[in-house]
Amino acid sequence: MPLSLWLSLVAICAVGAMSPGPSLALVLRHTLGGGRLPGVVAALSHALGVGLYALLTVWGLGALIARQPLLFQFITWAGAAYLAWLGIKALRAGRAAALEPNAVLTTGPQAAREGMLVALGNPKLILFFVALLSQFVSPEMSVAAKALIVLTAMIIDGGWYVIVAVALSHSRVLPWLQARAHWVNRITGVLLIAIALRVVVG
Repeated sequence: MPLSLWLSLVAICAVGAMSPGPSLALVLRHTLGGGRLPGVVAALSHALGVGLYALLTVWGLGALIARQPLLFQFITWAGAAYLAWLGIKALRAGRAAALEPNAVLTTGPQAAREGMLVALGNPKLILFFVALLSQFVSPEMSVAAKALIVLTAMIIDGGWYVIVAVALSHSRVLPWLQARAHWVNRITGVLLIAIALRVVVG
């Protein structure tokens, strides 16, 4: 893959990773609830989900999913339901977090599971990869070049959210966030539910 083409891929993946959405809300919630480790775990597991969609795209299966209305609709509704459930959970946790700002409200396995499921349950990721990443894939492309596309998407996504988790878990930032945990949980909950509704309506 030419360097100029790879740099274009890097720019597209960076823009996709940095756009606000359920992934950012998820990393924020797990960092707030458990500190740096759960936040980083959520970031890395989300990157694995992104890598899976990138892999499906380079294999040509992403376009196949997008062309199957029933399958795509199922993924869309399942993803929306999961985001709404996470939003309701965040709203219900709001008061408890405010009363116990230093309590560990999340664990590594929970962060890993939710990070992966938020990535896999986000239908926008399918469309993102089919519409954009597929432009970088050609029938004669080597396995190494396809692997580079998948690894680039994973590393940029995981790297960005790890940076977010580390920044939010800084010794000066985390106590400030935890002292306002009820507001963070409420805002996160409303955001996740709003995104779920938008997915359904869209």
